[in-house]
Amino acid sequence: MALLSVEDLSFAYRDREILSRISFPVDAGEVLGLVGPNGCGKTTLIRCVDGMLAPKCGRVLLHGQDLRGMHRREVARAMAYVPQSTGNRTASTVFETVLMGRRPYLNWTVSPADEEKVVEALDLLDLGGLAFRKVGELSGGERQRVMIARALVQETGVVLLDEPTSNLDVRHQMAVMEVLSGLAEERGLAVVIALHDLNLAATYCRRLLVLAKGSIYGHGTPEEVLTPEMLGSVYGIEAVVKRDLPAPYVVPVRPGQLQEGV
Repeated sequence: MALLSVEDLSFAYRDREILSRISFPVDAGEVLGLVGPNGCGKTTLIRCVDGMLAPKCGRVLLHGQDLRGMHRREVARAMAYVPQSTGNRTASTVFETVLMGRRPYLNWTVSPADEEKVVEALDLLDLGGLAFRKVGELSGGERQRVMIARALVQETGVVLLDEPTSNLDVRHQMAVMEVLSGLAEERGLAVVIALHDLNLAATYCRRLLVLAKGSIYGHGTPEEVLTPEMLGSVYGIEAVVKRDLPAPYVVPVRPGQLQEGV
């Protein structure tokens, strides 16, 4: 049984349909990449899966249990969510902010074991030296890594991330994706991650779900999904897909260059 299953999910804002009949499973140990152009519904889909938005129809299953029948604390122990925004200007320290990820398990006190989990997450995300800095003093990329660390200390089976690498430099993009893919494999996590960078997605995601205008355009391995035809239809660009590397590599070209043989 898949850790996470989305079945026939649709969502609308009033009369405007945003998502239409979305279905997919995510297995333990798998990283699923959500890709597609701006406005295709990636963020809305993640918020529906997390339960922040109520779908018009369809359902989300966690370990086979319908999300609608679960208490929010129970959901927080099963699924973590990292939003796209990094506008958190809290006066809390990095350590305190990451410790908040333990809230689904805390009663009145914080145990040494809880603190140790925070230290481990900070080290994983290269944040150990920032533990006692105020989050509001950090760069956007640093704050983003703090939010990822907070999600990891929840110790959930499912992790949802909305553009977690958008504010990071190349080194930290790779480092974050290494951590997420490594933890998925080591701990049997089901990771769903919305990404703009197709090459990063191809490198680290076992499968890609391509959204276009709120519907699924394609679903499969990066080799199956990343084609010039898809890039033209979904993104409206001309591109070459290199297949002589460990993962497909998308190279956009200027309009007309392919016809000119450049």
